[in-house]
Amino acid sequence: MKTIYESESTPKKDGFYMPGEYEEQERTWILWPHRSDVWRCGAKPAQKVFTEIIKTVARFQPITVGVNTEDFPAVCEIFDGVENVRVIHMEYNDSWIRDPGPAFLVNDNGEVALSHFHFNAYGGFIDGLYFPWDKDASIGLQVAQLEQVNRYRPEDYILEGGSFNCDGQGTVVTTEMCLLNEDRNPQYTKGQIEEKLSEYLGIEKVIWIKDGIDPYETNGHVDDVACFSAPGEVCCMWTDDPNHKFYKECQEAYKTLSEATDAKGRKLKIHKVIMPATSVYMTEEEASTIDPVEGVLPRTPEDAFEPSYLNFLPINGAVLVPQFGDPNDAQALKDIQAAYPDREVIGIMTREVIYGGGNIH
Repeated sequence: MKTIYESESTPKKDGFYMPGEYEEQERTWILWPHRSDVWRCGAKPAQKVFTEIIKTVARFQPITVGVNTEDFPAVCEIFDGVENVRVIHMEYNDSWIRDPGPAFLVNDNGEVALSHFHFNAYGGFIDGLYFPWDKDASIGLQVAQLEQVNRYRPEDYILEGGSFNCDGQGTVVTTEMCLLNEDRNPQYTKGQIEEKLSEYLGIEKVIWIKDGIDPYETNGHVDDVACFSAPGEVCCMWTDDPNHKFYKECQEAYKTLSEATDAKGRKLKIHKVIMPATSVYMTEEEASTIDPVEGVLPRTPEDAFEPSYLNFLPINGAVLVPQFGDPNDAQALKDIQAAYPDREVIGIMTREVIYGGGNIH
């Protein structure tokens, strides 16, 4: 394992690129939730849902579960004898490996490498969600050591895994709301940010969607908005209800994608995926079971958690789709099945997951 710094080379220069999430996968990575100041009831309800997610993924492909020291023996017991589940010790602050974790890259020879971006807990000292975030910022290094693959490290560029989506054929989709936010990389222009994406994801073209749906938690990650489902095909959040709180954002995202071409020059086939009808709120009782801690964004019954079915997880042979007890749950499964006709679409109730600020993806 070698760390390759920006002054030495970049993934693109060495022939590496990020594949599409719809492609064949070796394994999934996930972190075990544990923070009592983020999750209610000492994270026990969330852990129950994470267990369901992990066991469901393991039916289709290997999955690695990163666990903190305190919970390690118990989690090993939970998954004892479960095929395809590997439990390992990792150091981390919060439980969203998608965001501070590395981007897995491949080249035409099938070799694997990582892009390890910098991380500041979704905004650093301007409007970040928690402090410290030092352990999360080291996850890319931990994974590189565990997998014994080379790690590409930009000088100072901050990027979360949920803020971009690649098609594996030269195109990435992202949002201006997140990547151009002053709390990420104010030192770079939009053009310079495109250059960073090009060099560290191995892409040729960026499709910019203006806004996401979550300006306060992640500053509008694209994994709630749009994702590539096949070469030349993309899923997009959708509502035709003008009274929906994200009607404008849905219309703008669809318009952007319908007018775009990918790096191969193809017009995109767009699969509309319905939005949940309503936001998700904690009850007073649920919120009262979260420990208040200085330096961590508090949770209150007035806080709206903005759900999206786009925050699904494609794996080999299946797609895991969040469900919220929402009137549109069933339609979302149908919409996603249309985008992935050859995979089993599995709904998982994830209200307890969204309480922590994210979802399956």
